[in-house]
Amino acid sequence: MSEYGTMAESDKTTSVNQSADESAFTALMEQHRRELHIHCYRMLGSFDDAEDAVQDTFLRAWRYREGRRDGAPLRAWLYQIATNACLDVIARDKRRTAVTPATEADEDVVPNAAEVTWLQPYPDALLEPAAPREAEPDAVVVTKETIELAFLAVIQLLTPQQRATLILRDVLGWSAKETAALLEASVASVNGALQRARTTLRRHLPSRKAEWPAGVDATAAERELVRKYVEASEQADTKWFASVVREDAVFRMPPEPGETIGRDAMIRLWVEGGFGSSMRLRCVTTRANRQPAVAAYNLGKDGTTYEAMALDVIRIEEGMITEVITFPPNVFEDFGLPMTM
Repeated sequence: MSEYGTMAESDKTTSVNQSADESAFTALMEQHRRELHIHCYRMLGSFDDAEDAVQDTFLRAWRYREGRRDGAPLRAWLYQIATNACLDVIARDKRRTAVTPATEADEDVVPNAAEVTWLQPYPDALLEPAAPREAEPDAVVVTKETIELAFLAVIQLLTPQQRATLILRDVLGWSAKETAALLEASVASVNGALQRARTTLRRHLPSRKAEWPAGVDATAAERELVRKYVEASEQADTKWFASVVREDAVFRMPPEPGETIGRDAMIRLWVEGGFGSSMRLRCVTTRANRQPAVAAYNLGKDGTTYEAMALDVIRIEEGMITEVITFPPNVFEDFGLPMTM
């Protein structure tokens, strides 16, 4: 065989081996996709940006796989890469840097969470483990308190270091030493960042009251409340809305900045936008961020097809709706919702 032929066979073998190695590596990474996506989502507040960050994480992991120390825990290594990928996204996004204190010295000047215009919902169906193998000690348990939109919006206002520290320590339960190692920081600085982050959360998170009075069947009560919300939407009944929405409720509509405070102001805004006149709605219920959600479709010009219009994510306190965050129809695909019906 010629020297050329030998080299060609060698190159072919190398290519096959590399392909096999990459496939095996990718399969290993895929086992952590769900928890890394949720981690990136908490860091970034955006479902789409989290997806991009996870893809970037996998690419970086493959590129720098030789640099991983022998015996270094794979999960911790991946979290370090994913966290750094998210920090890079934050650093180059003017929207995020505009609402995040430039330094920890500026942290007293914290804007309203309504300025988090990149906020997106997360489908509940994707928060659950995809297979029994994920029901392991390392699998992430996604609690309501750490995935609700109110929490997600407020932690976007923390400095990047504080946000990463808070998520790793208080959400994932990592030790100060483990967090410091991942962030390549001292234990003292990590502890300080955590305390400042907790202070900001106490100041800016809405008061946490029970969704339902004691002794109430929460599942049945929520189902009934959402049913009334759907019927009020489909029948354009503002009085029915008033019966299920608390007087001091808040309405937001990312990616538009700002918020509307008060039930009457909220309903008035909807009416000015065509509710009850130019709109004829049909609704589908779903769930997002461990909260009930309603997807609204508006009757199109053909008079027969209902077109995707908005997804309302609802927060409930003491049996009443206290917040409605409305998202544009481009989030429907993530929820497996059709664009027409």
